Amino acid sequence: MKKTHVKDKTITYSQVGDNYATKDPVLRYALSQAKKTGNNLKSCGFEELEGFRGESAFVWDQGKYFMASVTECLGTKNLIADEMRKHTGKTYYDVIAQDTVATFINDLVTVGAKPLVVNAYWAIGDNKFICDKRKMTDFINGWTNACNLAGAVWGGGETSTLKGIIFPDTADLAGSAVGIISPKERLISERKLKGGDRILFLKSNGINANGVSLARSLAGKLTGGYKSRLDNGLSFGEALLSPTNIYANLVQDLLNHNIDIHYIVNITGHGLRKLMRARQKFTYIVEKIFKPTGVFSFIKNNLHLSDHEMYQTFNMGMDYALFMPAGDTEKAQNIIKSNKFESIVAGYIKKGTREVVIKPKNIIYKSESYSIKN
Repeated sequence: MKKTHVKDKTITYSQVGDNYATKDPVLRYALSQAKKTGNNLKSCGFEELEGFRGESAFVWDQGKYFMASVTECLGTKNLIADEMRKHTGKTYYDVIAQDTVATFINDLVTVGAKPLVVNAYWAIGDNKFICDKRKMTDFINGWTNACNLAGAVWGGGETSTLKGIIFPDTADLAGSAVGIISPKERLISERKLKGGDRILFLKSNGINANGVSLARSLAGKLTGGYKSRLDNGLSFGEALLSPTNIYANLVQDLLNHNIDIHYIVNITGHGLRKLMRARQKFTYIVEKIFKPTGVFSFIKNNLHLSDHEMYQTFNMGMDYALFMPAGDTEKAQNIIKSNKFESIVAGYIKKGTREVVIKPKNIIYKSESYSIKN
């Protein structure tokens, strides 16, 4: 690894403003309050599915089929694109659009939903953002392409001008999606998890949209900033701006081939701790991992972070986990490969203490370090 001068040393994710210890209790309280609104759905003749509050997508019973919905935001990755444009002239907003759509689509499909409708929410500081024709053309075309990758229609959205809340010439980018689970047997729920289920990891295309604030803080401390070079020749900024994979069509293909998917975890915030998202008392044994790509090693080495901190902040090369019976893994891997994604059979789950054990790194995450759902 090339030596790159950093002005000072260790910074963690919580130090740059995203502290899960303070955020998660608020989320749990919001979930408990949201549960009190359930009767409003019953008045329409529908019913929410118990256990899906706090999951990646909310699911309700609409008679002949289930419906699911989700809302997510990009975070601060567009700020990296804005800085990199100054160096390369590219806007990178086609990537930013795909990353934004991927944040909620990849959550939606964890419950087995086929995406139907995508809605956009773009809040801007002032009209300079939308008056940049080249950037907006790239962004809108990228959003359209991402919807096509998800197999969903772009239904509409909202563009708010929030001067005084959002900095001038930038934006808070988010969106939502609604999907259908039909037939109902395609519902993917934590209730299906069983001891002995295998864990398949899908290889990520980079940092995605999580841990970006920490990566940005590093760029500010490097003498070369985003232009600092990784061993593979890419600049730090270019490596951060790789587009997030969209897995909607892959999950549908797996279900069409009768792969018995018991659970899916979209590895975003909380890193590999998120493997224990289900409520049951299972231990998640990870025996194999993908070798982290250069961008993760660069961040780790320059911020002097431990593996424990890295694997609870970033996806570390594994951004989707599929849980299924051992007998389905070979067929599933062939389908994954035919969809041009890479996978490994990473480990298994067993009944016991709710924790994640990453054997290659000698890391154990206890249940108390990941607690969103009541």
